[in-house]
Amino acid sequence: MKYLRGLYNWVLSWAETAYAVPALFLLAFAESSFFPVPPDVLMLALCLSLPHRSWYYAAVTSIGSVLGGIGGYVIGFALWHLVSGWFFSYIPGFDREVFSQVQEYFTRYNFWVVFAAGFSPIPYKVITIGAGVFNVNFPVFLVASAVSRSLRFFLVAGLIRRFGAPMRELIDRYFNLLSLVFVVLLIGGFVVIKYLLH
Repeated sequence: MKYLRGLYNWVLSWAETAYAVPALFLLAFAESSFFPVPPDVLMLALCLSLPHRSWYYAAVTSIGSVLGGIGGYVIGFALWHLVSGWFFSYIPGFDREVFSQVQEYFTRYNFWVVFAAGFSPIPYKVITIGAGVFNVNFPVFLVASAVSRSLRFFLVAGLIRRFGAPMRELIDRYFNLLSLVFVVLLIGGFVVIKYLLH
């Protein structure tokens, strides 16, 4: 996947320019529907260079990502019949078999599918577009996206602000595992609360 490494390096190069913040916003927006490199890459670099602005970078990333998610929803809702072949052919994470399972997940879990994808390594773009294709309730989609994406980016920014460079290495190495554990614990907590209330 040499081209992905090239994209990764290209994204990082924006951290050293005067356009880093607009690039961060656009990257977060694009990643929510088609771009393969997550915005965390650029956000981490910016937070490390200016730790006192970490919350600002997290806010820019969150807003861009949620707006991009809305864009993905619109693609799925209104344009999927025109662009589906292109997505399946060229966008990493889009697989016909996996995509066919998404509808079942939405039917069974609704809010939690969007939340888990928004926070974890699950490809968020597949869920945003799938939500539009399968006509998921838009307010539910929007709330789940806003909560999960903000939680993800503010958590990462907070860890960098507090612990600095060593935390970046830890996040880079174990982010997938840590985020999955967090989602499991969070959902498990809600299940326990629901059980106790009945």
